[in-house]
Amino acid sequence: QLAESGGGLVQAGDSLRLSCAASGLTFSSFAMGWFRQAPGKEREFVAAISWSGGSTSHAASVKGRFAISRDNAKNTVYLQMNSLKPEDTAVYYCAARYQILSTTPREYPYWGQGTQVTVSS
Repeated sequence: QLAESGGGLVQAGDSLRLSCAASGLTFSSFAMGWFRQAPGKEREFVAAISWSGGSTSHAASVKGRFAISRDNAKNTVYLQMNSLKPEDTAVYYCAARYQILSTTPREYPYWGQGTQVTVSS
């Protein structure tokens, strides 16, 4: 089970940190990803991190503003979001897949329910 938290309504330029707590799986064996979906759009890749945390990937649209990290002792993955823009408004989902990092949503079998992030201009 994956449970996201930390979403909310913020102004452009503000920061938020999303958290995703995992249970029922061996967290340290799973790569984790963050994805987002805006109304009327397909779910898109935001960031991913390997099982060890030694490798990360960020979408070009968020590189330099967002940072993914994980704490295997707490079974939690984070997404630090800085310099938020209105176009970042979406439901943000965390996802898990065994071991290998991927940027493709369909390659993740486990998903959370999502948390809404709204950025006003």
